[in-house]
Amino acid sequence: METKLRILLCEDDESLGMLLRDYLQAKGYDAELFLDGEAGYRGFMKAHYDLCVLDVMMPKKDGFELAKDILSVKPGTPIIFLTAKNLKEDIIEGFKLGADDYLTKPFSMDELVFRMEAVLRRTVSKKPTTSTVFRLGKFVFDSKRQILSIGDEQKKLTTKESELLTMLCNHANEVLQRELALKTIWIDDNYFNARSMDVYITKLRKHLRADESIEINNVHGKGYRLIVPGGTYME
Repeated sequence: METKLRILLCEDDESLGMLLRDYLQAKGYDAELFLDGEAGYRGFMKAHYDLCVLDVMMPKKDGFELAKDILSVKPGTPIIFLTAKNLKEDIIEGFKLGADDYLTKPFSMDELVFRMEAVLRRTVSKKPTTSTVFRLGKFVFDSKRQILSIGDEQKKLTTKESELLTMLCNHANEVLQRELALKTIWIDDNYFNARSMDVYITKLRKHLRADESIEINNVHGKGYRLIVPGGTYME
């Protein structure tokens, strides 16, 4: 059975978004719709997508900001921007960010599919890499199954522990901004959620203490840094 290509669709016009999603699904894609940039980023962090179709003008996080966040986590992710604007500066900015194509509204859905197919032919390998297994030091972290292993020992993580460790792995040896983690996992960066995240960071430190080379450091006023000699990589 052929695996459907997964499309992350971000469009704040719900009627248009649903129309596009249904059309893409009818064309054989597994398309998921998000109505703002923050929801789109949370969705991206929880699943594998072969291509992202992003509206530029969205609430909470616009398409350009969302593209930056997506590409910081997974460089090379194919992106097509949708916009009502036709300004040369916006088009240039989109391509500078790493966009593969740019479609100005109004457009035909057939044209969107043709452009998607062209981008996917260039970017999607014949053997998709959908693994969600990280290696960090002596540990193996299966983020999909939420299992952290070292040797023959396995520990089942909670959903929030798993989501937070996934973000740390994706930003290994770099600063994971507190605000980004809070808005992605807890939706809101208020005081109580911030204290909750601190508790989960403490739990992750305990889970990882079997490998002394692995650390989660506080970066004052910014966030956290997962120290992994050699960095993490995915199988």
